[in-house]
Amino acid sequence: MIYQVIKGRRSVRKYLKEDVPEDALGRALEAATWAPSAHNAQPWRFIVIKDESIKHELAKSMAKEWDKDLAADGLPLKERERLTRSSIERLTEAPILILACSTMKAMHAYPDERRMAAERTMAVQSVAAAVQNLLLALHVEGLGACWICAPLFCQDVVREALRIPKDVEPQALITVGRPAESPKPPSRRPLGDIVHLNRWGTRWEG
Repeated sequence: MIYQVIKGRRSVRKYLKEDVPEDALGRALEAATWAPSAHNAQPWRFIVIKDESIKHELAKSMAKEWDKDLAADGLPLKERERLTRSSIERLTEAPILILACSTMKAMHAYPDERRMAAERTMAVQSVAAAVQNLLLALHVEGLGACWICAPLFCQDVVREALRIPKDVEPQALITVGRPAESPKPPSRRPLGDIVHLNRWGTRWEG
């Protein structure tokens, strides 16, 4: 049942050293393309990264950029080294990385910045819907995955490492593999705290 799939999915960060079946990965990626999108523009693009040398190059480049931000935040060198080392391990130890990107190619074009900003947001929202489809499908296939937003903080670095065209914007990395852990479900806020009826201030009591 769909509700069991939704509630059963977890963010998995540890993986077995096993190959990910090509057919399972293909089915999950196809499921991602069935997400709703603004204007049916389908502005998502995915880069599947399997090559170990490319994974290491990407992870090290991103970690180097993150270290600059951590230094600017005033973190001591040892703590920065611990965090960036952990980041590199997390990306390189995953059997597969999937980079989710957005493109404005099929989105509407407007002469003013206000409407173009809304179009860019709509493209990002569409990609997010596709990523959710992807995560659920990977879970159905018996695979673990984790959504990582780090590319947003170093888009130029990611673009250079993966030779991504300028009109394609990195949005998120998804690590994928056979799960080596079974995380417990995190708590969720009750509907009465997050759903309002008719207007703000009147809570849903259903």
